[in-house]
Amino acid sequence: MPALAALRRLLRRRHVRRRPVDVVYSARYRLDLPGLALDPRRGEKVLAFLAAEGLVRRGSVLSAPPMPLLALCRVHDADYLESLSDPETLTRIVGFRPNDRERQRIVEVERRMCGGTRLAVERALATGGVALHLGGGFHHAFPARGERFCLFHDVAAAIAAERRRGFAGRVLIVDLDLHDGDGTRAMFAGDETVHTFSLHNQDAGTDPDAVESTSVALGAGIDDAAFLAALERHLPPVVARFRPELAVYVAGVDGAADDFLGDWRLTAEGLLARDRRVTELLRGAGRHGGGAVPMVVVVAGGYGKAAWAYTARYAGWLLAGEVIEPPAPEEVTLARYRRIARSFAPEELTGEPPGEAGAAAGWGLTEDDVLGPLAGVARHRFLGYYTPEGVELALERTGLFDRLRRLGFAQPTLGLDLDNPGGETARVWGGPDRRELLIELRARRDRAAVPGCETLTVEWLLLQNPRAEFTGHRRPLPGQRHPGLGLLEEVISILVLICDRLHLDGVWFVPSHYHLMAQSRRFLRFLDPAAEGRFRAVERAVAGLSLGDATRAVEAGRVVDAASGEPFRLLPGAMVLPVSEGLRRKVEGDDYERRAAAEARRYALRLADGGAGS
Repeated sequence: MPALAALRRLLRRRHVRRRPVDVVYSARYRLDLPGLALDPRRGEKVLAFLAAEGLVRRGSVLSAPPMPLLALCRVHDADYLESLSDPETLTRIVGFRPNDRERQRIVEVERRMCGGTRLAVERALATGGVALHLGGGFHHAFPARGERFCLFHDVAAAIAAERRRGFAGRVLIVDLDLHDGDGTRAMFAGDETVHTFSLHNQDAGTDPDAVESTSVALGAGIDDAAFLAALERHLPPVVARFRPELAVYVAGVDGAADDFLGDWRLTAEGLLARDRRVTELLRGAGRHGGGAVPMVVVVAGGYGKAAWAYTARYAGWLLAGEVIEPPAPEEVTLARYRRIARSFAPEELTGEPPGEAGAAAGWGLTEDDVLGPLAGVARHRFLGYYTPEGVELALERTGLFDRLRRLGFAQPTLGLDLDNPGGETARVWGGPDRRELLIELRARRDRAAVPGCETLTVEWLLLQNPRAEFTGHRRPLPGQRHPGLGLLEEVISILVLICDRLHLDGVWFVPSHYHLMAQSRRFLRFLDPAAEGRFRAVERAVAGLSLGDATRAVEAGRVVDAASGEPFRLLPGAMVLPVSEGLRRKVEGDDYERRAAAEARRYALRLADGGAGS
């Protein structure tokens, strides 16, 4: 109920006042780069979740300017900082060759995050409380070099800045990122006032011994129980002996079982238990044995779509004192887009005078309904509603064009083809020369796909980055000429907004390959529960394979019936994203789930060779 939700948020705001936490973030942290495993909107998603739960207020989030070069010179060699203008230096650090614009953005974003960590340290010491920085944690930066996407050591630079302001207390850096905090140990190797604590998968072996350090390599395949036992064995004695007067928690989430690059098996519950234990130790241990330690949290590593949710769960607990489950990332994106959509006046999208725009669409009627055979003379709108200018405005205001600009496409250009018999087509190119096709959507309004419903039927959807390259870890999937744009979540949200605007029941789509079914299933459901069941049976058979290897196994006929050994053919099935309650009832509920589960049980499938795709 809305009233109960408002009351819950009010109570959470009261929690925030009792447990003050400064939140530091800047929208300029977003770094869209082709092929980058990091989610460029990780901090933004966490902040949107906190705002939706009433845990942060508009204007309360702090941001900082980039860290001055002089401050960076206090912890990095001047020659190294100067070498960052050399493309070869940056290529070695980030692992690919960025162009001039990308080089400038990488340096700018990391300097700005360094400034954010400095501000967080300043606030924690000033208030004696907790400062959460939704960025930073560049623990692979050394005094004279950067490594593994870490150019500057933000924590070292922030501590050095506070030393100059007169802070002389003991500092404990707790690093629980999956990877060894080797740069941090090197930064403070000779400093007995800073203890560097790191639990990680394997030693990097590139740093000297430190006078105040705990460094433990746990190996691969670590689960919740093993990790939490190691944390309990090693961290409490350090806190008790060292008695920190400032703590920095490097709260990387790349130990999650679903992390793109990690080799641990930590669950969401395990990660939160880790975060809570660290916080309770530091906030209860205190200076000289009493009081809470001022504490800074930086987010560090986390690779994949779910990384933001692990950070959000901890952030919610920090601010509210209770565990609040974050929604699925696509729900966060859709909620944000719906807020933006409410700012549109119908006449901005249709080009009609106020009062006339959308009169027919308000009833779910198309031009064909109203004008019949005469509709062709007025067919100048996409889906019978949007003018080209309206579509362009929507892509600008939702931020989709900005995402493309950050990927290096300075002048995204829209084109509409409204005469295609298979469906009206919207295309976005990288520039006015229309040489680089980025997005192609062919869609139509359809009353035949689902009985009793009108859907937005998607005949074709292409999202590609012609400037990105496939790698050994990222091979092309069937039908791919170029890597994807990483914008499926945003484009799906825009399709839902179209359904909202035109009063359509939902999105209808038939994916042709296994990887399309798997990717679409984050948003859509199979219309037929039997198709859902068959997909689940195949999904079981390829469990443990990457999406690419699973797709290649299905395409090559290596998913077979366990009894006969015959290849199992996964037929395309219609999928829907329900928007209306009527369509939602067709693909949800106990009966749908019962039929899907029964169909899945009918098939005992396995991989013919039991291995990965070739």
